[in-house]
Amino acid sequence: MIQITEKAAGKVKEIMSSQDPAPAGLRISVVGGGCSGFSYSMAFENQPNMLDKTYDYNGLKVFVDQASLLYLDGAEVDFVETLEGSGFKFNNPQVKSTCGCGSSFQV
Repeated sequence: MIQITEKAAGKVKEIMSSQDPAPAGLRISVVGGGCSGFSYSMAFENQPNMLDKTYDYNGLKVFVDQASLLYLDGAEVDFVETLEGSGFKFNNPQVKSTCGCGSSFQV
């Protein structure tokens, strides 16, 4: 199961509310690529796919495909704000290593 912090869910809902038309939810997935083999993807969706697992976090619907669930089990998505910038951060216990830029990982 994937977890989303209150702060991250609030930020996603804030961004979604500015979209016209408003999307149905957020898709989180793992895609091939990057210097370490895999990277995370987040995108708005109008409807889930037939085999998606759908989670509800205080009214935020999150869709995850079956293949991505294998890599995201136990992961947490947070929204962080630092002096260097702000953005969504994945804390994934399955990750064995990351690349220097921090945007791709190996399991």
